[in-house]
Amino acid sequence: MMTSAPTLLCLALALGQAPGWAAPDEDLLGKSAGYPAAPRLVQVFQEAYRVGSFRAMDSLSPHCTLPASAQPLPLPQAAREPAFRYQFDGKTLTLDDYMQRQRATALLVLKDGQIVAERSNYDTKPEHRLLSNSMAKTIVALGMGKALEDGHIRSLEDTAAEYEPKLGGTLYGQTKIINLMRMASGARFVEDYSGKDDLARFSQTTRLQGNAAGARVITERAAPEGTLFNYASAETQMLGLVLRGATGTSLCQYIGEKIWQPLGAESPATWLTNPVDGTEQAAGNFNATVHDYARLGLLLANDGQRDGKAIISREYLLRMTDANQQPPAFRPGAMQNKGSTYVGYGLQTWLWPGSHRRFALLGIYGQSIMVDPELKLVVVHMAVAKDASGDASGTHMGAERDALWRGVVARYGNW
Repeated sequence: MMTSAPTLLCLALALGQAPGWAAPDEDLLGKSAGYPAAPRLVQVFQEAYRVGSFRAMDSLSPHCTLPASAQPLPLPQAAREPAFRYQFDGKTLTLDDYMQRQRATALLVLKDGQIVAERSNYDTKPEHRLLSNSMAKTIVALGMGKALEDGHIRSLEDTAAEYEPKLGGTLYGQTKIINLMRMASGARFVEDYSGKDDLARFSQTTRLQGNAAGARVITERAAPEGTLFNYASAETQMLGLVLRGATGTSLCQYIGEKIWQPLGAESPATWLTNPVDGTEQAAGNFNATVHDYARLGLLLANDGQRDGKAIISREYLLRMTDANQQPPAFRPGAMQNKGSTYVGYGLQTWLWPGSHRRFALLGIYGQSIMVDPELKLVVVHMAVAKDASGDASGTHMGAERDALWRGVVARYGNW
């Protein structure tokens, strides 16, 4: 019996064999040294350490653990891989082309609960826990939904300080939870990853005094709360404190018990914690395997259900991810974001334009889970992009990833 080339490639990847191409910038990223992790946490974004560090963050920092499920959700491999194609830079390209053009560490396409395509670069293995960066923000939003469902949070119209008294008297403490979730506190806050922005100032304070102390350095509103989108990781840090205060336990324990284990995670996940106060670094720093990120995406594609049982309510997920349920100023085509109106923003979740509901979890340096519930389609994309945004360096990872996503969607439906 003859075996197709895509099947052979998938088998080779599953067995950990190297792909038949040179990954972009592999020498610059540490191939000759075996892709080492950084010796110190402050060096993890340096190119020589980025690959190794992004899969070893919990060896470099204090963390808490979300245990695996006692009943992992199977992710069967499809018998054949579809011929995915996408258009970019005036060319028709394939998944293999993408892996040779962009610094993706792992790429997985899930359709109807089956893995239909999988690729990896830089010796990335299925057992590696990969750093998600700001994809973690959507996980925090899921935890907020469960806390609302369980009655730990009365209303998203409550202020943050009602659940975390340490935020009393601060701008963030006086902001409604719903507006923190929309990145709409109105705070004057610049997050451009320059090392000299408000995020750096906020982070320096939290490293010395704990996460709640960071709220005291953000003191001025540039707009009334609820009116203007302005991406600020500090707002998710506040949500993490609200969730801990409301539930009386850690994010790892609550989200682990309420979401991570019920969705059927096969492996433990970890979340880095602040060594000063032990609270989770909620705005990022969540680490999990590619297959478990796919399971998370599948939960979202299935509107919060596993095997017909609701893990999180569909009503809340729609509130998070449906553009039509957001104020007009936060919808794709209208929301201003760094000079573009292409995407919108729900509750800690990016919203895509198109004929029906599509959304994504995004993190700097190219991390993403893209979800199309109508098509039951999930794409997991992990990366070590040249720059934080994925586009500033001229490699245009963000733009090409979007083109790839459109090509995968086109294989099954219409954009």
